[in-house]
Amino acid sequence: MVTIEERIDALTERELQHGLDVFRSKLRAAEASYLNACVHCGLCAESCHYFRMEPTLENVPARKLDHVAAVFRRHFTTAGRLAPGLVGARGFDRAMVRAWLDAVFGRCSLCGRCSLNCTIGIGLPRVFRAARAALAAMDLVPDDLQATVDNSLRHGNNMAITREDWVDTVQWLEEELQMETGDPEARLPLDRHGAKMLFTVNPREPKFFPLSLQASAKVFWAAREDWTLASDPGWDLTNYGLFNCNDEQAGQITQNLVDAMARLGCTTLVIGECGHGFGAARWEGPEWLQRTYPFELRSMLDVMDEYLESGRITVDPARNAKTVTLHDPCNLVRHGGVSEPQRRVLRRSVSRFVEMTPSREHNFCCGGGGGQLAMAAYKDRRIRSGGMKAQQIKDTGAEIVVAPCHNCIDQLMELNKEYRLGVQIKTVAEMVAEALVTDGPPPTDGKGTT
Repeated sequence: MVTIEERIDALTERELQHGLDVFRSKLRAAEASYLNACVHCGLCAESCHYFRMEPTLENVPARKLDHVAAVFRRHFTTAGRLAPGLVGARGFDRAMVRAWLDAVFGRCSLCGRCSLNCTIGIGLPRVFRAARAALAAMDLVPDDLQATVDNSLRHGNNMAITREDWVDTVQWLEEELQMETGDPEARLPLDRHGAKMLFTVNPREPKFFPLSLQASAKVFWAAREDWTLASDPGWDLTNYGLFNCNDEQAGQITQNLVDAMARLGCTTLVIGECGHGFGAARWEGPEWLQRTYPFELRSMLDVMDEYLESGRITVDPARNAKTVTLHDPCNLVRHGGVSEPQRRVLRRSVSRFVEMTPSREHNFCCGGGGGQLAMAAYKDRRIRSGGMKAQQIKDTGAEIVVAPCHNCIDQLMELNKEYRLGVQIKTVAEMVAEALVTDGPPPTDGKGTT
């Protein structure tokens, strides 16, 4: 297998030009203006978890921006072409390609916290996504990240789980749900045509965290919901095309969800607890496909919030007596604006809920976003940068950390071990399922309705 370093060494001028063309095509007027707007005030540094845990120049967001802006000035501005030295312009050569790769893949989770603290309001993640897109066009996405995308394209899910294994897991969990609830009619329905809701999950749930999927199913059971899972492509909510920034591939992965909705005749697509999965489907998906969805799209957090508010499910917070805190996934909260449903759900479902400081859109990234969990070359940086989140958790005194995102959960589990936090990591659905109050099996007609 040809390594990424060997691919960089073998780059031709034509390939470099193609990367530049893609980069420029991804820059709207706003992003182009950002590349000439930075005043190097340095305020972005303290907002970045990479810099806070390793205060070096290369971890300053403005420095990462400089690498990208230097190329823009050299190739796309008159001053950069005529007097590159005077405006800090640099050509897009192999050395700069390596600088981009290190800056936008190796030192950035695209969390966007730097933009909140930028005095000019520069949207750094959008610029860095354009740079990632250029690298993707030159086949320079880190191999393990690209392999995750390839799995989705070839197998319909990012972990290459076979249809047989997925169906077997769902059937096993259905038996477990029946035993837990005492209801022989409890179901994890597969391919129920005409069901109201199609529920999608992160493949890490059936692979490593099946009890998380069972918890969501228990919530649907208690709410007497008309729902289904898909057995064919369309059950995986993840889309790592958001991270390799190949919009064509991201669109193909999104199409799996659209096709599953059409195949099953569902009216509402429910995205399980996943920050980037919700963001990719809700906000980016219609852009990639260049059309609106012919169905409603909702977060599982919003669904559970509605169940509690309407009285469709009842919970007893005393069943969750330990102190609970909440991690805010960047794609869900800072980029997606979904911050309150999960808080309303937890305040109803646990005895003692404490916020991190800061919280909501100002919360620090856990360090696992932006595809970092899929890039082994940057693992040490990822764990080190996560020290900021570890300290936030310690400061709360919480015994349980709830994270409505499986990428975040994976990172938090590693931080739990590395920084000896001694906490439990759970999803929101797990907390709700634990607190559910039921009076025995609800009546059902076998279709999820009463």
